[in-house]
Amino acid sequence: MDYKVKTIKKVINKRQTVQVPGSKSITARALLIAALANGKSTLYNVQFSQDCQSFLRCIKDLGVEVNIEGTTVQIIGCGGNLPKKTAKINVGSAGTAARFITAFLAFCDGEYFVDSSEQMKARPQAPLISALQNLGAQFTFLQQQNSFPFIIKGTKNPKNELCVNIQKSSQYLSALLISSACAPHPIKIKVEGEHGMEYVLMTVKMMQAFGVKVDICGNEYTVNGAYIGGNYKIEPDISAACYFYAINKITNLQIEVEGVDESVLQGDIKFIRLLKDFDGGDVDMSAFSDQALTLAAVAPYLKSPTKIYGISHIRGQECDRISAIATNLRAMGVEVKEFEDGVKIYPCTPHGAQINTFGDHRVAMAFAVAGTRTEGVEIKNAEVCAKTFKEFFTVLDELTNKVSNGCNPQ
Repeated sequence: MDYKVKTIKKVINKRQTVQVPGSKSITARALLIAALANGKSTLYNVQFSQDCQSFLRCIKDLGVEVNIEGTTVQIIGCGGNLPKKTAKINVGSAGTAARFITAFLAFCDGEYFVDSSEQMKARPQAPLISALQNLGAQFTFLQQQNSFPFIIKGTKNPKNELCVNIQKSSQYLSALLISSACAPHPIKIKVEGEHGMEYVLMTVKMMQAFGVKVDICGNEYTVNGAYIGGNYKIEPDISAACYFYAINKITNLQIEVEGVDESVLQGDIKFIRLLKDFDGGDVDMSAFSDQALTLAAVAPYLKSPTKIYGISHIRGQECDRISAIATNLRAMGVEVKEFEDGVKIYPCTPHGAQINTFGDHRVAMAFAVAGTRTEGVEIKNAEVCAKTFKEFFTVLDELTNKVSNGCNPQ
């Protein structure tokens, strides 16, 4: 499916409110914690993107009881002891499921076959797998070393101390933290490197909300206790909300996303704060790199050049996102300098172009933002948004119709 973005030219309804799904990051953590807990948990405002559905499918295939009604999910936790000692699961293209469920299985006394999409096979897993092997888990790789598919044999008697390098992804640490609660004794995790620590803090706060104690001393995390089932409401997805605040930045709109405020756990709130007074300059986006594409799409319309740096790791995500930024902005007539860890973008008046999404949902949504200001932007293969926000273009259409009364005058 290709999508032609409606340009907003004549604003007649400046103030708008939109809804976005529940947070993907929080949904994934809540699903796994609830599955590991003792007793029943009820999760509200669950996201049902492709990634989250992959996570749910894996949990159910492992024998955990799940009941779904609308955006509410009830899970009968296994208390860290899976009912199935053998199973075949597929994490699809969901990076969070790939890391989190692999870590969980390392703490289980079963033997499991784990597969993924071709895209996920190319994403880095080695630091996590190395930590889990040192923990006591055994891996048999069926194609490439440190890649899906593999057979994992876990251990119910893990070592007391682990070490993990998170330079490429903080998900490695979050995965270990969440599943360390399955161990029969406290687990100490030593961390090398630093990356996206706001997501780690989110993980810790959610673990504590379900009754597990996490002590932090410098680069060491100690996990102790077991999860207790309960009720948990999932925040709106701030990553999804950011696209609408970015539209505000380059149009004359005042869009608000329901449920977004300063109390949210998600690190991408930094992007919304940044946009308020930003008109170009240098930005280290290592802590909220999912929005590097969004800032890049906004940057040509700002007063001064924008340099985005600290994001070399996004070359290894759904696509090489730095290359995708440069390719698509140049297609729109924008001057871009590409570096190993980022880009520098110069102000101009972009023209319309076909946007190559490279199979990446965030490329599609970020460049749709530019299309609300620049006529003739067409998103190729726009259906990739289903990975995290299936209804994004429907919500965007409804928004543009409201603000311009369904017309797009010259």
